Amino acid sequence: MIAADAVSKRYGDTLVVDNVTLAIPAGGVTAIIGPNGAGKSTMLAMISRLSPMSAGSVTVDGLDVTTTPGEVLARRLAILRQDNHLTLRLTVRELVAFGRYPHSAGRLTENDRVHVEQALGYLGLEALAERFLDELSGGQRQRAFVAMVLCQDTDYVLLDEPLNSLDMRHAVAMMKLLRRAADELHKTVVLVLHDINFASCYADHIIAMRDGKLAAQGTPQELIQPEVLRDLYQVEVKVHQIDGQRISVFYT
Repeated sequence: MIAADAVSKRYGDTLVVDNVTLAIPAGGVTAIIGPNGAGKSTMLAMISRLSPMSAGSVTVDGLDVTTTPGEVLARRLAILRQDNHLTLRLTVRELVAFGRYPHSAGRLTENDRVHVEQALGYLGLEALAERFLDELSGGQRQRAFVAMVLCQDTDYVLLDEPLNSLDMRHAVAMMKLLRRAADELHKTVVLVLHDINFASCYADHIIAMRDGKLAAQGTPQELIQPEVLRDLYQVEVKVHQIDGQRISVFYT
């Protein structure tokens, strides 16, 4: 379980995350939703220790992210940020192999190579393995970065807006893949999403943030409700039950 206790983040005089306490259960998919500026990405960055907290604490299975050695935490938790562009000219296979760094420190073993091949296969990237990243489409490149994160072979996989730059078809494929990673590989997948219908259809647990604060958390059945979404996004919302899924329609 990931537990955040009274976590805050300031940039100068600006408070962007305000005294947030939450729990992310182990296993399954947790989606973090909310309007722009809600503090979602900042919260994810603090959980992964990419950004220091101004106050509070975060633990991952009881390990304090502030004091746990980096190599220990990197074997437990992996994160893919929004700005995942590299200036190095790498092939897909080379990028994915970076995911093994916490285990091998750059000296790949046969076991590491097995993990690289498994990640390439899981993301359907075998045919692109020797292509350079700058030769790929946005969707292919995003899959390569996700393969790198899965290759790290951590219990917790954190992704900040992994559907960016993906069209509807590739966004659906990505959500199905992350759902499979949770179900088949027993990963805990935590992702920031803007599309609440993807959160409704694929997540087990939803965390809603607004103005840097925790607004609500619970199951899709509990959070995908007109009154909850109206308060969160400040627009009127209708929720329809379609094939057992709660689908939201926004209107003004």
